[in-house]
Amino acid sequence: MKVVYAVNDVVLYGGEGVCKIADIEKRNFHGKEVEYYVLKPLYGSSSTVYVPTQNTTLTDRIRRILSPEEIFQLIQTMPDEKSIWIENENHRKERYQQILKKGDREELVRLIKTLYLHREALAEKGKKLHIADEQFFREAEHILYEEFAHVLKISQDQVLPYIMEQIGTPLEEEG
Repeated sequence: MKVVYAVNDVVLYGGEGVCKIADIEKRNFHGKEVEYYVLKPLYGSSSTVYVPTQNTTLTDRIRRILSPEEIFQLIQTMPDEKSIWIENENHRKERYQQILKKGDREELVRLIKTLYLHREALAEKGKKLHIADEQFFREAEHILYEEFAHVLKISQDQVLPYIMEQIGTPLEEEG
C-alpha cells in the first residue's frame, strides 16, 4: 500500500533524518512532468531534498515519525537486542550501510548497541573502534536521536540520558 504524504507532514527520510514536507510540486524534465516531494531537513542541514513521488525505491525511504509511545516501546526492547557484529570488514561495511540507508529504527538500535559494546570491549584492551565503525555508530545515533529529540521535544544531547533513565541503566561518564 502506497503511503501518500501531505505538505507540512514531518517525516523521516533515510540518512537525512527528520524532514518537513515543504511542498509537493511538479517539474518538467526532458518534456516529461514529474511530481516531487520537497523535503527540508529540520536539523543541521540547509539542503533541500527532492523525492519523485512515483519512484517507490526513494519514497519507501520516507517514513512517518514514531509516536512517543512507539519510542518508549522501542527503548524498552534495547536491553534485549542481540549483537549484529560481523567479523568480515567488507561484509560489515556493506550491511551497516544498508541499515543506515533503510533507516529501520529497530535495526538502528541493534547497530548502535553492537558498536557501543564492541567499542567498550576494545577500550578494555586499550584499542579503539575502527574509523568506519565509529562513523557508522555516529550516523546511526544521529538518525535515531534526531527523531527521538523531535518527538519527545527534548534536545539531542538529552536523548541518551533519557534512554538510560527509561531502561534503568545509570549513565556512565565518558573517559
